[in-house]
Amino acid sequence: MNYLALDSYPRKWIFTHASMPVPADDLSKIKPLSLARSAQLWRDMVSRQSPDADHFDSDDWMLNPKMWALPSFSWQEAWDADEVDLPAPFAEFIDWDDNVTVYFCYEKYNIVETQWGVLKRHWKNFLFFDNGPFLIGRRKSEVVWFQSDGTAQLGHRPLA
Repeated sequence: MNYLALDSYPRKWIFTHASMPVPADDLSKIKPLSLARSAQLWRDMVSRQSPDADHFDSDDWMLNPKMWALPSFSWQEAWDADEVDLPAPFAEFIDWDDNVTVYFCYEKYNIVETQWGVLKRHWKNFLFFDNGPFLIGRRKSEVVWFQSDGTAQLGHRPLA
């Protein structure tokens, strides 16, 4: 099985929080991956050896400065604001169709799959946990790396 039931996902509350509940239609499109499937995707798209952003080493592509040619931007200000729109640099960088499958990668054993349109509408929910997660699109090179200091880096990852 590739997915966990959302009701059994330990962080389900980030999508059902009273201050920012995700509507049922979009909630049904938020799919936490099983531990095994998360680990496989992490190995294939993020890192073969590091379990989370705090443990990357020189062999990991995300530590290559050439991958992050664009300047970082602040996502925290937009997250704290009443506006629901994506921060402008983020929205301008990602030009995907709403139905593109995306992976929000918190760590090796915690990845959530959804569609780009769902993530655009509810990006603040995904960032309740901001310990270095990545946004990666299936078969897309663009990647966003969110930092816990409220900034994010925009770049391109190698495609296999």
